[in-house]
Amino acid sequence: MKIAIVGQQDFGKAVLEAFLTRGDEVAGVFCAPEKPGARPDVLKVAAQEKGVRLFQFQSLKSPDAGDAMRKLEADIGIMAFVLQFAPQEFVKIPKHGTIQYHPSLLPKYRGPSSINWPIIRGERKTGLTIFRPTDGLDEGPVVLQKETDIAPDDTLGTVYFDRLFPMGVKAMLEAADLVVSNKHKEIVQDESQATYEGWCRKAEARLNWANHVDFVYNAIRGCNPAPGAWTTLEGKELQLFDARKHPVRTFGAVKGKLGEVVEVTEKSFQVTAQGGRIEVLRAKLADGKKLAAAELLAGGLIKAGMLLGS
Repeated sequence: MKIAIVGQQDFGKAVLEAFLTRGDEVAGVFCAPEKPGARPDVLKVAAQEKGVRLFQFQSLKSPDAGDAMRKLEADIGIMAFVLQFAPQEFVKIPKHGTIQYHPSLLPKYRGPSSINWPIIRGERKTGLTIFRPTDGLDEGPVVLQKETDIAPDDTLGTVYFDRLFPMGVKAMLEAADLVVSNKHKEIVQDESQATYEGWCRKAEARLNWANHVDFVYNAIRGCNPAPGAWTTLEGKELQLFDARKHPVRTFGAVKGKLGEVVEVTEKSFQVTAQGGRIEVLRAKLADGKKLAAAELLAGGLIKAGMLLGS
């Protein structure tokens, strides 16, 4: 088939390579312009290296973007991780229209941080959706969905890189085949089940040690590796990454103040929360590097009795 790819970053690059590897013709790639001083987008670099026509428009709503898409005469448009708004007059240009990837089970978790939030909320499953883009945010008819479990100790990194990323690339190929062969079904999203979550950024990633240990742990793993759950230590920002949860089942058995470093070993330190402790294995203090907790402890930067988040 002859396709046009709209996307960016590593996922866009992987989708481009997947279609080329199986012998499809990529007529062109639309990639958002980089900000001044930023590195070239890896999708842009890949398109240039493979001799694929590259377009970088400030807005896909511009007449020039529509003209460029029309001249490609693509069978289908493939939107692989797109932050630019793509209007209907653009996405409907290819012969079979356009399909888009979203890393959640739509209509749940619409929005830009749809991988973080299911983990933070303690969900036991998530997935991906290939759908028809409309002018509404992640609201179009569903073409294909794939599910994956969220294990108790999964992080954003394991869910995305180990599963949703490779599953998503394969799903884009599968959905494109279904649409171009007219073998697909389009299922309207149930608006009564729809949820929307905004960005998971620094403000949302701040830890509250007064919360139950389950909530604290879910926040840490849902923000690992980005944006990085954080607290404070003697006025400095402390980001927590790899961690373990140690719930206490007996009422009143939790020792120490909320946020207190109550136990230190050679490899980790434990912090008190409601109903248990968080054992920290990897962290980043202020402007330093991400380090194994052992290195922070060896340097005397973290000691028993210190209070986090105060």
